[in-house]
Amino acid sequence: MAPPRISASSYSNTAPLVWSFLYGQNRGRYELILDNAPARSAELLAAGRVDAALVPVIEYQRIENALIVPQVCVGARERVRSVCLVTKGENLADVKTVSLDVSSRTSVALTKIIFREFFNTNPEFQSAEPYLDRMLETSDCALLIGDPALMIADSESSKFKVQSSKSEEQFRKFDLVEIWREFTGFGFVFAMWMTREDKKQNAGKIDFASARDEGLRHLDEIISNYETEISLTHEDFKKYLSENISYSVDDSMQKGLELYFELAAKNELIDRNKVLRFL
Repeated sequence: MAPPRISASSYSNTAPLVWSFLYGQNRGRYELILDNAPARSAELLAAGRVDAALVPVIEYQRIENALIVPQVCVGARERVRSVCLVTKGENLADVKTVSLDVSSRTSVALTKIIFREFFNTNPEFQSAEPYLDRMLETSDCALLIGDPALMIADSESSKFKVQSSKSEEQFRKFDLVEIWREFTGFGFVFAMWMTREDKKQNAGKIDFASARDEGLRHLDEIISNYETEISLTHEDFKKYLSENISYSVDDSMQKGLELYFELAAKNELIDRNKVLRFL
């Protein structure tokens, strides 16, 4: 019998959840498919090509007969750093056009909710590949997620400089979880392991919580795998994975997830707000 198949993105913030399947006690027990885009994992699960996948949470509302693996997630309680809006200096309330990173559908929906619900505006949105220069050539704001967003330097004033292909320009970076928490008081969940009703038998064989715990015990090894790709110091990278990102769902994040789905339905970003069903 073929081993269960699982899928996840290859962003650094998912690495603690998949380390066990690549290098640890679960190595060789399951077939793991990695892709740069979290949206790709959702497509594989929706098509029935994998037994479980680390999926942007918005896709729970779109995948037929989806079940959520409880407690294990990629989220943040206060500040995420790797999901951000970038402008050429404008305040978000003044933004008229937004380029949306096509890689994650949860963050796209969150961005639309932030503008419509928190700033009472409705900019023009367009999809784009995650290249900041190109995004800001056609829009005055860009959504970036994952490692491309993480590599943009933070500063206390939300102002920073990055080296563009043309010249060194000044931009402003806004953390989506900081905005969400300011307006709601809750944390946020970006992705969770999910399966489908017809796949739950195989998915139920996998202990995703113990895999997460094993990965979190090996952060130094994980960081070493990304050192040549991400220009953060070892200490800053470890702080990001251990403090900014949360891999367990607490009460604040659970309430944030429920509110997110309510607002997504209100803004017609999903057809309906399905009741949460867990594996």
